[in-house]
Amino acid sequence: MIMNGKKGLIVGIANNKSIAYGIAKACKEQGAELAFTFLNDSIKKRLEPIASELGSNFIYELDINNDEHLKNLAPMIEKEFGKIDFVVHAVAYAPKDALSDDFINTTKEAFEITMNTSVYSLLSLTKSVLPILNDNGSILTLSYLGGVRFVPHYNIMGVAKAALESSVKYLAHDLGKKNIRVNAISAGPIKTLAASGIGDFRMILKYNEANAPLKRNTTIDDVGKSGMYLLSDLASGVTGEIHYVDCGYNIMGMTDVAQDGD
Repeated sequence: MIMNGKKGLIVGIANNKSIAYGIAKACKEQGAELAFTFLNDSIKKRLEPIASELGSNFIYELDINNDEHLKNLAPMIEKEFGKIDFVVHAVAYAPKDALSDDFINTTKEAFEITMNTSVYSLLSLTKSVLPILNDNGSILTLSYLGGVRFVPHYNIMGVAKAALESSVKYLAHDLGKKNIRVNAISAGPIKTLAASGIGDFRMILKYNEANAPLKRNTTIDDVGKSGMYLLSDLASGVTGEIHYVDCGYNIMGMTDVAQDGD
């Protein structure tokens, strides 16, 4: 199996509809051993059966904005689970008001918490686990088209995803000397817990389904398989990439609208 003998850390599963769950499942199916993190007790309760389903009892508390958690994470993982070969960073947050109001009304506080949680967390997590990340390792994060184009109601999260994608490229450069790869998947809209905070999300799903070349919406299984590829040795020469898994929607410049008289 493609991931046989690989160990990985999955950060950001909220439930079995999470994109990170799709990636974890695909990696497990290809032989990977997995460890997980949880933000709080509520998520821990949902994560424990998922970890068990995926053959793991290695779960660790991690508030990505808590320096003490980050400091203690790698030593605990190394002691109980061993060194790792890959990391999935699936963490993002923006205050609800910053998504529902006009972008120009974004407060400094909302801007800072969004950027710290959704962007800087990739750097802080990477620095935290770097001592236990094997050479030839791989890091994967999650983005969205709203980082490069305007998407209604995405607002500050779009700015955060733009910064995240740039961070991927700079990290890919810095870690390349260790032969550690850093990539992102830009997934199409998927009905996840995180997406529930975006206004008119049902309309966004319908619009993408109607206009994507494949005429359907992306699934967590679609993203999972691509994520497994990027984390595996199959992608040994791929780093600094933003890989679109959105049924082709990102290529569209105009919708297929017939004009009267054509």
